[in-house]
Amino acid sequence: MASTLMPATSPSLQLHSKGKTKLGSCDSNAFLRGQNKNASLKLQPVSRVRMVAAVNVSRFEGISVAPPDPILGVSEAYKADTNEKKLNLGVGAYRTEELQPYVLNVVKKAENLMLERGENKEYLPIEGLAAFNKVTAELLFGADNPILKEQRVATVQSLSGTGSLRLAAALIERYFPGARVLISSPTWGNHKNIFNDARVPWSEYRYYDPKTVGLDFEGMIADIKAAPEGSFILLHGCAHNPTGIDPTPQQWEKIADVIQEKNHIPFFDVAYQGFASGSLDEDASSVRLFAARGMELLVAQSYSKNLGLYAERIGAINVVCLTADAAARVKSQLKRLARPMYSNPPVHGARIVANVVGSPDLFNEWKEEMEMMAGRIKTVRQKLYDSLTSKGNSGKDWSFILKQIGMFSYTGLNKAQSENMTNKWHVYMTKDGRISLAGLSSAKCEYLADAIIDSYYNVS
Repeated sequence: MASTLMPATSPSLQLHSKGKTKLGSCDSNAFLRGQNKNASLKLQPVSRVRMVAAVNVSRFEGISVAPPDPILGVSEAYKADTNEKKLNLGVGAYRTEELQPYVLNVVKKAENLMLERGENKEYLPIEGLAAFNKVTAELLFGADNPILKEQRVATVQSLSGTGSLRLAAALIERYFPGARVLISSPTWGNHKNIFNDARVPWSEYRYYDPKTVGLDFEGMIADIKAAPEGSFILLHGCAHNPTGIDPTPQQWEKIADVIQEKNHIPFFDVAYQGFASGSLDEDASSVRLFAARGMELLVAQSYSKNLGLYAERIGAINVVCLTADAAARVKSQLKRLARPMYSNPPVHGARIVANVVGSPDLFNEWKEEMEMMAGRIKTVRQKLYDSLTSKGNSGKDWSFILKQIGMFSYTGLNKAQSENMTNKWHVYMTKDGRISLAGLSSAKCEYLADAIIDSYYNVS
């Protein structure tokens, strides 16, 4: 709080004693009584100087401190910890076996191509880089998919997965007023924030069954059936975050049946294509199933994980429509919504994707690197399961860890147990019991198993 000292005047005395000067508002008689009798005093009327505090209150005084982000805040706490055994299993970012960040070789090669070509940094169109939009739609739906040949997909480059979801939420709020989005329980921590910020109403459908640490498929189907007709159903295309639990191909068919029956609109979040199973086609099979049925749908894409382009903020929103005319109109409105948000997207990551996916050699090399990354996560997943099984003494079935897929594992630990993992064992994770296996090395599996066993059995 700022304050300014202001002078104020009133009659007073200027006192001279042996050549010294003092200023103040004083009682002259009291002053004289306290002086040495030999002092030479000269009294002169002067102005009194008073200090008055003028207080300025900030216009932002009413703004409270926001709570730390439940995911990104984990990394901040991890950095502040000086314990040498600490593990950061919070943020979903791939690490090497030495737990270091990894830049893909194909990314380096794509960047070298950009330097060789001397490409400039001019603004992109609002919809993004044309070459990027083309290859990203082909990667998602398959290059030979009729919906692409018929120009029924509106693709707009956006700011990774979060920005793509936010742009889609703005489209829903403006052109489907009152429509509700159904979100899985649990889901990625930022989904609810995105729809809240866009003022789109949402509710949850059952997904996770704590008794089996598996999918509550019957509850999921019942809740989708009970939703108001025309709702948007948010689905994780593969490697469900945070649980790592995906429907089977047969269950995906049933989900599509119910969504069609209720005239709902499927809305996919695809953040791990190729990074979950190691196969780009397998990880896109759920989206392609719905598109093949002739359904209109939305798909948000991200290249943060599968190309390691976390900081480049590169992704896209795709809207599949029944006609090319509808797709053109939707794309025009997506551009209109993007313009006041961020004007146009960044070019660097878009060129990397266009170079990698558009070049047969780099594309094949990328697939090999994805298989390597997915394989490392599968290896630590198996080793963690083996360690838990050997250390557990109650016969608990830990096989759910092997049934899960992708970079995350939902351990089934509650909030108190998760806090014990951090406070006692220096294992940083989200409070819902989710751990990122991408941040785990084979050498640390036994230590993590010890922490989980202790937290599971000794903390209620």
